Order: sequence, then structure tokens, then C-alpha cells
Amino acid sequence: MHLGKVTPILRIFDEAKALEFYVDFLGFKVDWQHRFEANFPLYLQVSLGECVLHLSEHHGDASPGAAVRIQAQRVDAYQQQLLGKDYRYAKPGVEETPWGSREMSIRDPFGNRLVFVEDSEG
Repeated sequence: MHLGKVTPILRIFDEAKALEFYVDFLGFKVDWQHRFEANFPLYLQVSLGECVLHLSEHHGDASPGAAVRIQAQRVDAYQQQLLGKDYRYAKPGVEETPWGSREMSIRDPFGNRLVFVEDSEG
């Protein structure tokens, strides 16, 4: 059996807040977005490098408060870039873990936790 890549679906409640966080703050780009009709919930894909996330306003797609671990390189440099944006709702720190990785954890405006993980191998 072969398994392919995983694309997490994260619940969002407000399009403007989602775009401010994922695009303006974290630096993701919007790949595509979909609504069945005007005034319907939004479903969109954002990406940064090889990281792809789906964000959904649809009630049944996901529960708020999910946690996603994202393999990353140069977590310290990314942290400094984010701090330089002076985003009022997040001032992320980097933690050295007992198992040898460096991790930066950030909560989005909807309670989802993104953990950017740099393993000791680099």
C-alpha cells in the first residue's frame, strides 16, 4: 500500500480574519476558493512552500481547535520575520524540545494550532 500527502482541513469562521492571519501574517498564498453561491460558506486552499492547508467555513468539515504539525526549516528566521510584522494577535516564540526539535506554535483566530517543527537534522 502507498499513502500520499495529507491535506488538513481547518475550520474558520470569518473570511477576513482568515486571510489576515494566513496570507498577510504567515505569508501563505490563496491557491483557489469556492462558494456554492453568494452568501454561502467559503472553502479555500492556501499554501506556503510544500505546505497545503484547506480552510473551511462549512459546519461539518472540521472542528475548531485542531492541531497541525508542519515540517519546517529555519524556524528561527521565520519567527523573526513574523515578529517583524507586529501582528497584534500573535507574538510566537521558538521552543527547544526534549526530543531534539525546535518548534514554533501559533494559534489562528479560530483556535487551531499550527506547530512549525524543525528537526535537529536541519
